[in-house]
Amino acid sequence: MTQLGEFTCGLDAAFAVVDGKWKPLILWELQGGPKRFNALHRSLPGVSQKMLTQHLKELQRHGVVHRESYHEVPPRVEYSMTPAGTKLLNALEPLSDWAEEHIEQICTAKVG
Repeated sequence: MTQLGEFTCGLDAAFAVVDGKWKPLILWELQGGPKRFNALHRSLPGVSQKMLTQHLKELQRHGVVHRESYHEVPPRVEYSMTPAGTKLLNALEPLSDWAEEHIEQICTAKVG
């Protein structure tokens, strides 16, 4: 059995990587290829620049997002998914499918 450190199980560890409202949505937006910060920010209405920056840094630390800085004038930075990020997003797809199948129940519970 693999040591999981502070985590109780693999699911606990996975949710530590994608915790919060924006991290799965950031991965979803990056699946189409690299994006600059402002393009990513525009594609996620409601996220603050501070929160987007924080989540991108955390996703980088977890190895699921890559930050490429180009040394040109003006400076350009792009974010993309790593192979681990692609695998993570693929793993989240069944969860998305489940939610779409049960969306009425989810919406009803949210209101009540």
